[in-house]
Amino acid sequence: MPIIQKGVVSWSGENPGIYLKSASDPQGDWQVLALYFRVVASAHGRGRGILLLGDPAAAAGYPAARNLCIGDNLELMDYLLTRFVPKFGAFRGREALPHVTLLQATGGSTDDRDPSQWVETIAAGDVSLSLAWKGLQRPLAADVGPGISATGEHRMYSLFQGAEKGEVRLNGERLDGVVVERDFLDGKLNSAFLAFAETWVEEGSQ
Repeated sequence: MPIIQKGVVSWSGENPGIYLKSASDPQGDWQVLALYFRVVASAHGRGRGILLLGDPAAAAGYPAARNLCIGDNLELMDYLLTRFVPKFGAFRGREALPHVTLLQATGGSTDDRDPSQWVETIAAGDVSLSLAWKGLQRPLAADVGPGISATGEHRMYSLFQGAEKGEVRLNGERLDGVVVERDFLDGKLNSAFLAFAETWVEEGSQ
């Protein structure tokens, strides 16, 4: 493998997620899907944001449904929501995605003081989203080729770290659901996970 990877970097940064299922039906479909993005390099600039599909089957945005994205670079968020998120396994075919309401961020914070957990918060005026990963597990590194990556077009490098618990809050109210263990690449990973140093490379492009 060459020391310098050939291809175009589509974006690089952080992309943790929290996917929750019903406590009474852990084998059923996801009832809450949330992603955090902090992008440090892309053709659309840098930025951070949180995407929430609190009602994944509802063809409606916020406030009619709990489907929204708060970000500080809406051009970047729109790019991620149209080019990448629809190809992520848990998000494929979700009725909510085309209807997500984009809101310009007015503030936010990261709380990483406790090594056993990580918390991201972002707000747009009086609307706020918060994601918390608790009980962090052993990290693992992944090099995922185009044949098995989510997009089928990119090689993806990342460090993943599962969490025993994940909490999603909208305007301070915690959404119902539980974290489950799921198949992930050639192993297992909890559905609440950190994903750092994540880089998507479009191989064959210059």
